[in-house]
Amino acid sequence: MRWASAVKGPAGAVVRRNAGLCVPPAGLMVGGARVGEGALATAPAVSPRGAKRTRHKEVPMQSHYRGLALRVLTLLLVLTGPLARAAPVAELWERWTAHEAQSRVTLDHGAWGSFLGTYLVEGADGINRLAYGRVTAADRAALSAYIGRLAATPVGRLNRDEQRSFWINLYNALTVQVILDHYPVAGIRDIDISPGLLADGPWKKPLVAVEGADLSLDDIEHRILRPIWRDPRLHYAVNCAALGCPNLQPEPFTAANTEDLLERGARAYINHPRGARLEGGRLVVSSIYHWFREDFGDSEAGVLAHLRRYAGPELARDLEGVSRIGDHAYDWRLNGAP
Repeated sequence: MRWASAVKGPAGAVVRRNAGLCVPPAGLMVGGARVGEGALATAPAVSPRGAKRTRHKEVPMQSHYRGLALRVLTLLLVLTGPLARAAPVAELWERWTAHEAQSRVTLDHGAWGSFLGTYLVEGADGINRLAYGRVTAADRAALSAYIGRLAATPVGRLNRDEQRSFWINLYNALTVQVILDHYPVAGIRDIDISPGLLADGPWKKPLVAVEGADLSLDDIEHRILRPIWRDPRLHYAVNCAALGCPNLQPEPFTAANTEDLLERGARAYINHPRGARLEGGRLVVSSIYHWFREDFGDSEAGVLAHLRRYAGPELARDLEGVSRIGDHAYDWRLNGAP
């Protein structure tokens, strides 16, 4: 699971939405002008050494260029700030709709299960973490071989249930592999390997070829999983290696267990503080419900109905009388275990 619109804060920060426009920090000098402290201040004139220093009166053209520089800087900050980009929409890649409804082919995800069984740590705080730093060279090679076997699978010959578990496991295994390839790292958003000047994180970089097509993590999530299955619970299945993300499940998804894992994942996340909580009488939800609101009824009422569907007794009481969402937040720190 990922998004590309929250401001990229320092490592360890919990990122919240910003209700206002991005403005340059106070005291920033732009073209001789100091920004954020009221009126523009003219910078002192600079003369060659030993020459008499003369303060010149600012001409209208100089003022024009300083004002233009300020506007350009402000625009750049807005374009790269918290309100700059929306989450990717679910846009179908038609070729991946091919399947064989009567197929009985079953894939073996045992290698992924063995990896998870060795390195996934289920925390007492309700968050599953992965011990990236303890993964051996042999197990990294085994993970790579597993991904290679998935990539060689003729996906179009699988039935829909088998395809769904295939794509979920491939996404999660690729995410872990990306982290391992760049470890140690404070968070996945620091792995800036996606193409594009303003690209953030690894999500847009092609990481694997399936049936001759190069695929990125974004392709798998937003062009295959979301548009084909149109199930909001898929957000509880794909894992972005962040503490704010729904848990990486301790077992692989299969055609037989996917429905159960989706239900368990939804209940676990929604009833955990990072999914939904009250703060000072306001409902604070995961930013997932903001970025991908279209998957949850495309309204606050739809999100609230989804939360109530899976809320346990405590959260259900907290949600009584709540009619709007007060804020959203997300923790991008790496889900690493010692």
